Amino acid sequence: MGFKLIIEDLFQGFGSPNPLLWNIEKGGHGFGNQEDQYYTRRAKNVNIKDGLLTITARKEKYYHRNYTSAKLTTKNKISIQYGRVEVMASLPKGLGTWPAIWFLGDNINQAGWPLCGEIDLMEHVGKNPEFIHFSLHSKGKNHHIGNQPTAFFKIPGILEGFHEYRMDWDEQSISFFVDQIHYATFRKDQQDDEVNWPFDQGFYLILNLAIGGTWGGTIDDSIFPQMMQFKYVRIYERSE
Repeated sequence: MGFKLIIEDLFQGFGSPNPLLWNIEKGGHGFGNQEDQYYTRRAKNVNIKDGLLTITARKEKYYHRNYTSAKLTTKNKISIQYGRVEVMASLPKGLGTWPAIWFLGDNINQAGWPLCGEIDLMEHVGKNPEFIHFSLHSKGKNHHIGNQPTAFFKIPGILEGFHEYRMDWDEQSISFFVDQIHYATFRKDQQDDEVNWPFDQGFYLILNLAIGGTWGGTIDDSIFPQMMQFKYVRIYERSE
């Protein structure tokens, strides 16, 4: 089994992300986690320059929030089902930062969360530096219940420079890699239905830098601004 590259964004040019591939979300309602940032579409929070997509979190009053940041999604633009995803990214540092590379089911508007499913390719919280988290969430297994498939590993040096986060996904399993090293695989049980394994449908990709919230925790105002940067996103489908 091989993989065929179908989408590659190298973030060339200058200005905003490619609107054919990316949505830039706007809002500050806490996103179910009591997060403290307001996501904007401003260039000071999200921009492309010198081959890098940069999300910048800032300490600033914006509407009812005291921090700003950005969140990109491929919702209704790129649907991913099985295959491989590679994201080359650098992570921010400091208390309160909560960067993530993750996926939600295309059917979220109809099914809602968590029935739509969630795949977390990379999560990191500044209060636990160098620990990278991989998780799956479904209606039957999610963090509100505390029984989600999850794994985390301390990866020394992960906060320095760029590193590649990769997911391989098929009908029976989802595997996670960092810099080509395999860290975790979660497998579908024979008895699993969509309540416990909603991962047999299309998902969309999300890149974001949250601040604070139920997991991000206490925020150190002295660290800002903080950046999450990306060199590429590559999406592959399986080929025989």
